[in-house]
Amino acid sequence: MSNDSNSNIATADALTLLLHNQHALGAAIEEVTRWLSENGVEDVAENAIAAMETLDTNARAITDAITRLRQS
Repeated sequence: MSNDSNSNIATADALTLLLHNQHALGAAIEEVTRWLSENGVEDVAENAIAAMETLDTNARAITDAITRLRQS
């Protein structure tokens, strides 16, 4: 296995861990958002939803990068 391949594997592994963290953060924000909505704090809940959308967008980009690295 070449150094470049080892580097790609290490990078993909690190990105995978970051992706798992993104999913965990998204789940936590979703729980807080639900609580905010149920307790009448709609404007803050809307901000939390925007944060979740950003996490989703970035998660897709990270997933694409992981796939490209693992294919090289």
